[in-house]
Amino acid sequence: MFPKNSNIRGNRVLASLTDDDYASVQQHLQATSLKFRQCVEPANRRIETVYFPYSGIVSYVAITPNRQYQSEVGLVGCEGMTGLPVVLEAEPPRCNGLVQMAGDAVCLSADALRTLLHTSHSLRAQLLRYVNVFLLQTIYTALANAEGRVDQRLARWLLMAHDRSPGDSLRLTHDFLALMLGVRRAGVTIALHQLESEGLISTARGTILIIDHAGLEQSAGGFYGAPERELNTLLEIRSRRDN
Repeated sequence: MFPKNSNIRGNRVLASLTDDDYASVQQHLQATSLKFRQCVEPANRRIETVYFPYSGIVSYVAITPNRQYQSEVGLVGCEGMTGLPVVLEAEPPRCNGLVQMAGDAVCLSADALRTLLHTSHSLRAQLLRYVNVFLLQTIYTALANAEGRVDQRLARWLLMAHDRSPGDSLRLTHDFLALMLGVRRAGVTIALHQLESEGLISTARGTILIIDHAGLEQSAGGFYGAPERELNTLLEIRSRRDN
């Protein structure tokens, strides 16, 4: 649904900034790796670092105070950024930001971003546009969780992961998908078999190959697409030559 890139400027938020705002942010950026299961944004703690992924996926997972229930409420990849409470001046975050697919990113200190946000109205406005996109994604996650069948929710999650991955092969286990969707493993297995029988995906041990992206969109039953269209509308990619 949105373009895939594998370089720093391929991050949609960074690529959408004005030249002046990009230059002010760029001087603080450092290259980093996103490691599987790394907690880049612990709940209930002041944010120290903000990440702009250009590969990999960070999931935001809500957990009840008694830790009895947990569920993914949103995810971020090459289209976005972590640290949204910094932009909103609403810290600390209430969800854990966990790396679910390893990758690469650039990052800057949250303090540096706080300073930049207070000196550039245009930077704050552009990052708030991404906040709006992420909020719409969480709205559709709630809608899918409340009204969608497991196969529809699975199709949506696979599409979102595919959008944020450089190729068509996703390294995912049934247990992982069950955790992300908040359903039983048996339900995920049945839904995967259904999507595979329709020729939309192919499964192997720990790997899912996306065969028909458009077909998966139809299987998602309307739960996928609106946040992705909003992203393309609000975050215009600006052309810049690499240094």
